[in-house]
Amino acid sequence: MSIAMTAPVEPSAAHDGRAAPHDPYGVTLADGHRYHASGPDDGVARAGQDLTLWCDARAVAVFQVSEADDGITLRSSTPHDAHLPVQALLPVLAAVFCRHKACKRASVIWPGTDADPELAAWLVAAVRDGVGEQFSQVDGASALQVSRQTFWQHPAQWLQGPSSAGMAQQYRVSDGKRHPLRAPKPVGEVYRRHIARLGTSFSLRAIDQPGDVERFHEWMNLDSVAHFWEQTGTLAEHAEYLAKMQADPHTVTLFACFDDEPFAYFEVYWAKEDRIAPFCEAADYDRGFHLLVGSTRFRSPGRTEAWLRSIVHYIFLDDPRTQRIVGEPRIDHDRWIAYMQGQGAARLREFDFPHKRAVLIAFERQTVFEQYAPW
Repeated sequence: MSIAMTAPVEPSAAHDGRAAPHDPYGVTLADGHRYHASGPDDGVARAGQDLTLWCDARAVAVFQVSEADDGITLRSSTPHDAHLPVQALLPVLAAVFCRHKACKRASVIWPGTDADPELAAWLVAAVRDGVGEQFSQVDGASALQVSRQTFWQHPAQWLQGPSSAGMAQQYRVSDGKRHPLRAPKPVGEVYRRHIARLGTSFSLRAIDQPGDVERFHEWMNLDSVAHFWEQTGTLAEHAEYLAKMQADPHTVTLFACFDDEPFAYFEVYWAKEDRIAPFCEAADYDRGFHLLVGSTRFRSPGRTEAWLRSIVHYIFLDDPRTQRIVGEPRIDHDRWIAYMQGQGAARLREFDFPHKRAVLIAFERQTVFEQYAPW
């Protein structure tokens, strides 16, 4: 599809994109342009107001916002531009789903376009790309339907690099376990999400910066961490541990950050090659994670919910073939187990590792996106 832009829309003075603040839900696409959405005074879709889609500093579409049942309708008041990338619509949808927790569905409508073959082709592309889930032509208008779970499963706004999904499926045998060949370890930042209700950004990045080993060493020796991890040690021992994790193709090590300040450590692993596999009947793309929170500054209930939902979101986005995320917390970590159940995890059963008695928990993709969107 062509990425050439048509003539920009003439917005009102209230929609001056050059004067608008940076939209944290904007997205830079493969065409090199950054797209964002704004209303008269912010990036929220407000009933009775207009929402403008910008390409860099040019307004390219305007939508009239109205409420309908449990959803929001966005009715275009400008001609549809068939050259607009379908993913350019994501910031408009973010103004709905990232700002309105109760909104379950959005309808984007272009009046008087039911016989427009270019728009029809664009809508097909939008559904095939995962921007929307279905489209229709009714009463002379074309409409794209987008549910909350469809929106949150699109990776373009959240993943900061290539996902694991691009790997061709090939099989290997490691330690007697047959499993798909895994993607190389990611580098740098892998995920970022602005959390409007907290006024902060959550991100995940690889452990590859000066001071990371020292930070990990400090956290591992905290009493609150050592009780569950049992990994106290010297700086050299912890450097060796991280090097071992980096060399292990089934595990990715990450720091979690709020506003770029690290506060937690995650080990995200492929369950098929992990010690948990015999206890959970691991499928090829099941994953799991281990974690520790090292900074007490980020232990509020609101932030805990934000980072837990975000790490689950990241794992499911990284490979759409992942249908389940498993975990094996120690059985006496009862408060954490109960908390994960409250966030959508199912408690399946108890079992014994050589070093601990554990509880098998699992997040299912369908349950997470239907009932526990990141928010």
